[in-house]
Amino acid sequence: MNRQPVVAGRFYPDSPDQLRKELEMYSGTPDVDGDRPVDRLIMVPHAGYMFSGEPCGKTLAQSKLADTVFLLGPNHTGLGSPLSVWDTGSWEFPGGNLDVDEELAAKLIESGAGFVSNEKAHSREHSLEVIVPFLHHLNPAIKIVPVCVSEASPSNLRKAGEAIADIMENHPEPISIVVSSDMSHFISADQAKKLDSMALEAIIRMDPSDLYSIVSSNQISMCGVLPMTMGMFAVKKLGATSGKLVQYTNSGQATGDYERVVAYAGVIIS
Repeated sequence: MNRQPVVAGRFYPDSPDQLRKELEMYSGTPDVDGDRPVDRLIMVPHAGYMFSGEPCGKTLAQSKLADTVFLLGPNHTGLGSPLSVWDTGSWEFPGGNLDVDEELAAKLIESGAGFVSNEKAHSREHSLEVIVPFLHHLNPAIKIVPVCVSEASPSNLRKAGEAIADIMENHPEPISIVVSSDMSHFISADQAKKLDSMALEAIIRMDPSDLYSIVSSNQISMCGVLPMTMGMFAVKKLGATSGKLVQYTNSGQATGDYERVVAYAGVIIS
């Protein structure tokens, strides 16, 4: 079964030509050292392209992703299961599609870490859909394993992340993780920067437990903290020790309103 786009024409253009122009504008020319190893984990935002297209495109352009990607995002709708995998077919968008790596999706479901085949969680969710055209623009041959995450237990997130790490470690070809997350929501730009800097600092020093704790204790409205915590547990098990912030911005750059913003960050963990 192929997933049809649900936010085309709202979050990004539903015209293939206009979509391609925007992807080119936001991504520019990829600037990656061909000899460097693939990046283990990147985090990019998922708002409408006019708001988050620049940090998303800029981060992806500086990333070196494997040809296969675990695509992890938050569950905004509450539908489906805590760790919902779309395990068949392809994800379509105006003018193209990306195929699901069905073999890896099956391994994830068989891992015993709580992943289940569930399309309902993805049916109205935008967090992964808006990233798919960017991934296709970067490499039309990329295969994806989309996972919608609402699992809130830190121990279960660790278990799930480490199951992903085991699959990555035993796979004959490199695999990357792409996490979709925005940062603080609907507070002033100054407040957002103060709070988000604490969360991003934990990400940069690769401490998933501290990220979870900081976001929870400070009530930071980082919508993708659960998939990011899970992804960080995965790459930490694989030996990742630090990351870098590519860009931090907010919706005020587009609207001019800095009193009530949504903030966005792009991060690369090699």
